[in-house]
Amino acid sequence: MDNKAIFLRKMTCLEELIRTSKSMSKATAKEYVITRTVELTDQEFKCFTNSFLKDQSWINEGEGGFERYKVKCIEVMNVTTGQMILVNSEGYKYARYTALKI
Repeated sequence: MDNKAIFLRKMTCLEELIRTSKSMSKATAKEYVITRTVELTDQEFKCFTNSFLKDQSWINEGEGGFERYKVKCIEVMNVTTGQMILVNSEGYKYARYTALKI
């Protein structure tokens, strides 16, 4: 089975991502490939998910984009809770596109 997620542009925080994702059709989901996993502490994860548009030291310029019609993304994981967010930075230092696994 292919990995699919609904990537949303310039979400400000996790609450907005969850709310907006619920209103989207699963038909808009795109296949993705994880290029790497970033593990954050609970506090780091909360800071990140409260402000997706803030530059992050662990996002490298030039990451993201597409590979063979699949979204290239970083899997960001809260090591305490196991919660995960997918990030396609599209070459920026912030989480330009974010998604929840479906």
